[in-house]
Amino acid sequence: MAKGEFHIYPSHIAGVEAVAASTAHAFPRHFHEQYGFGLIEQGAQKSASGRGMVEAGAGNMITVNPGEIHDGMPIGDAGRSWRMLYFDPAVIAEATSELDEGVDGDFEFTLPVIDDARFAVPFVSLFKALTATGHGTSKLLSDELLLHILKSMNHERRKGQDRFPAPVLRAMAKIDDDPARNISLADLADICGISRFQVLRGFVKATGLSPHAYLMQRRLHLARHLIAQRTSLAEAAAASGFADQSHMTRLFVRKFGVSPGAYAASYA
Repeated sequence: MAKGEFHIYPSHIAGVEAVAASTAHAFPRHFHEQYGFGLIEQGAQKSASGRGMVEAGAGNMITVNPGEIHDGMPIGDAGRSWRMLYFDPAVIAEATSELDEGVDGDFEFTLPVIDDARFAVPFVSLFKALTATGHGTSKLLSDELLLHILKSMNHERRKGQDRFPAPVLRAMAKIDDDPARNISLADLADICGISRFQVLRGFVKATGLSPHAYLMQRRLHLARHLIAQRTSLAEAAAASGFADQSHMTRLFVRKFGVSPGAYAASYA
């Protein structure tokens, strides 16, 4: 794959998306709604994660949990290449329902970087199985490989977002309810029962993002879903609350490393 390329592969299993990339793009702080894990194939990168700053090189697995604030930048001028698989939380919940029998809570990866060469072959096999076309595709094989990889990865169970203070949870819930809606810091302060400064300070401390940055992330997630459903780019931008299509495009490229048009083409 040439440097600067992104390929997005809709999986034949609903709720799974595959990405192959080779880029020197530096991703700003952001989060995903999905679980993600992948393989660095060439080069190296450093990134902030939910467990501090980490570095990953060729042959390392990388992981991310839903809502986990992270970024990513190449080490050196050559960029890096990777393959990633993203799973809707419901897919992982179903797959892991029997891994930790009797243990409640959301599945969470505990290591943002895994230096273990044993993962490379099963991961590549899973990537190929999930993105294969034609009659040879096997859901049984995909399920087996996914369970094998998840069982082998360090993980724990957490109680969702209980680690956030109650006022922050209320502010997040208000934004999540309707990301396209315009909302002010005063609105969030009224909902939380605290001052605007306390909302801002508490939100940044708990999530790593300002309320406005969090709102933009939620709007991008909404736009991505709409585009995947073949909504036009202009309509997706308007329905997601962006000022215009160009505003959506700028933020979309910064977060995902690919333009909305290129993302739409992968679902055409």
